Amino acid sequence: MKINKFISFEGIDFSGKTTQINILKKKLEDLNFKVLVFREPGGMDVAESIREIILNNDFNISRECEMLLFLSARAELVDKVIKPALLDDSFVICDRFVDSTLAYQGYGRKIDLNLINNLNSFVTKSILPTKSFFLDIDLSLMDQRQNINSNDRMENSGKFFFNDVRNGYLEISKNDDRFVKIDASKSIEHISEEIWNQMNIFLGK
Repeated sequence: MKINKFISFEGIDFSGKTTQINILKKKLEDLNFKVLVFREPGGMDVAESIREIILNNDFNISRECEMLLFLSARAELVDKVIKPALLDDSFVICDRFVDSTLAYQGYGRKIDLNLINNLNSFVTKSILPTKSFFLDIDLSLMDQRQNINSNDRMENSGKFFFNDVRNGYLEISKNDDRFVKIDASKSIEHISEEIWNQMNIFLGK
């Protein structure tokens, strides 16, 4: 199933995805597009409840449990929200999607990549973003932006983990034409302009 208006934003924590998503949403709405924004895990009641479990630092869940929780939240989001929105010809912008599972649980937690790809295809019904923006920052910039008092279990996974995740993103984005890699250490304005230039190409302008 090919969907033309599905955009995802990817990157390690504190790469500035939320800021750029909000800017892009406004620009598209100014062109009279209907735009819906979702985050993963989340975007609906069931998925938000799963999110609370995944990110709770008090829960010492296994890597397998973590992966399956992410996939469960994605299955609900796709079935109940994303697919209907796309069929309604809305622009869907997702803060993380299938590539986050590959980067975090595959490259970061060392779960088999083929298994993750197969499970991703199953829960998404093979619906993929048409364009994915990878906002790339190094770990030193992530450290500067990170809240040291965070109780977010994923954010507290450590430098070696996030180094593997970033390397995973670099590998994934290198091998998939839908990705646009962006240096997210630059100014908010520069990044948003670069994204909008790519969107103009995407929109045929």
